[in-house]
Amino acid sequence: MKIGVVGTGVIASAVVSGLAGQGHEITVSERSAAKAAELAARFDEVSVADNQTVLDQSDLVFLGLMAEQAGEILGELSFHPDHQVVSLMAGAGLDEVAAMVAPAVAAAVMIPFPGIAQGGSPVMVLGNAGLIADLFAPKGNEVFALRDAAELDAWLCAQAVLSAATRMVRDTADWLAPMASDPEQGERFLRMLVGSSLLASETGALLEALNTPGGYNARLREHMTGQGMTQDLHDGLNILKDG
Repeated sequence: MKIGVVGTGVIASAVVSGLAGQGHEITVSERSAAKAAELAARFDEVSVADNQTVLDQSDLVFLGLMAEQAGEILGELSFHPDHQVVSLMAGAGLDEVAAMVAPAVAAAVMIPFPGIAQGGSPVMVLGNAGLIADLFAPKGNEVFALRDAAELDAWLCAQAVLSAATRMVRDTADWLAPMASDPEQGERFLRMLVGSSLLASETGALLEALNTPGGYNARLREHMTGQGMTQDLHDGLNILKDG
């Protein structure tokens, strides 16, 4: 496909990396010159152009912009009716994107994560999930199709658990460090333990397997839930949802 990417921030750059090596012709925006040049240097199929040229050379366009800046930037561009547009903007719904890119087709709102660059990462999609799966599933990414804007908003809140879970692993590694012969090895162990365990089993079965009475896992979990961990988590998610 002839693919254009307007905006080359962290997530948009990861998307380009995830698309590379599959025979596409990819044109990226020069808006972030250093990142665009880096992508072009890494991948033979990637070239750099101004925003309008990105559109003119592409059939499928990814928007990797900040939602609050998108209206002004896109308002200066001319989309074509045969363009398909995929937004990477968490702060703009599919209807808003459609209004900004008319007369192009707003195909999907796609929320990827940096791991999409290497593959094996989840991707949230509202809209044409089949299109996104065709592009990114070959590298092992899994597309999660969402029903409507309300469900997308809820999933956006729920994905924020990643930072909290990462902080918990980091804090545990910091606690372990003074007692570990190799603190970096200790952190790698914890990352592998949590990541591989969650991938291998759904949470109910995993909790049951870790529920040995008097065991280390059960005792720590009971202490933390007793201190209000679950209620604090739900309160934080509701703040995101209602904010």
